[in-house]
Amino acid sequence: MNFNAKKIKDDIVDWIRQWFEVNGRGCNAIVGISGGKDSSVAAALCVDALGKDRVFGVLMPNGEQADIDMSLLLVKHLGIDHCVINIKDGYDGILNEVKNKLNKVSNDTTINLAPRIRMATLYAVCQSKNGRVVNTCNLSEDWVGYSTRYGDSVGDFSPLSMLCVREVKAIGRELGLPECLIEKVPIDGLCGQTDEEKLGFTYEALDRYIREGIMEDEQTKARIDRLYALNRFKVRFMDVFPYDPTVG
Repeated sequence: MNFNAKKIKDDIVDWIRQWFEVNGRGCNAIVGISGGKDSSVAAALCVDALGKDRVFGVLMPNGEQADIDMSLLLVKHLGIDHCVINIKDGYDGILNEVKNKLNKVSNDTTINLAPRIRMATLYAVCQSKNGRVVNTCNLSEDWVGYSTRYGDSVGDFSPLSMLCVREVKAIGRELGLPECLIEKVPIDGLCGQTDEEKLGFTYEALDRYIREGIMEDEQTKARIDRLYALNRFKVRFMDVFPYDPTVG
């Protein structure tokens, strides 16, 4: 399947400009910078659309972050203003309180708390910087629920949510981003595994399945289909009771 990276990049840039005209004329784009391809591409698209003076990066290590140099490389490459907000005290404080009250917490609790605190941090910065928060998720991650609800799964606008991993990478190259950012091994920094190790399949295989419907391995196909069905609620509006006052 042909993918015209230049055209799609230009279309996204135009879309971002139009979105801000309607939803935040004069506002800034606030981007959580992880140093991975998604936040790098999203930030670069916003710079193209709005100019570097209207894009603000937020780096949010949880204590020591081994790859924070990649995040610093991006903000320097783009020439955008940024701040570093360490979430460790907040993370430890909340987690300790939960542990004290519940005595025992699940592994998923400890993993997903950090991205939820990061999103609260982004909105705190956003409201002090006349901003709108950029969602940096891509289609491949969303397809199998590889995001944290009310963490990295949210934002005010999403330039990449309809693009799979290989398409995001192609746009990154079109934007002239350093190759080390585009090809950085995706790792959530939460559980000690790469994305692909945790998922049990490669993004290359997942992207092919999404775009072409091809998956030779039946076990992998079944796993992807199961994850897709289980996690659809993450990308829908919240389900609400369908009360209709016009009906008795």
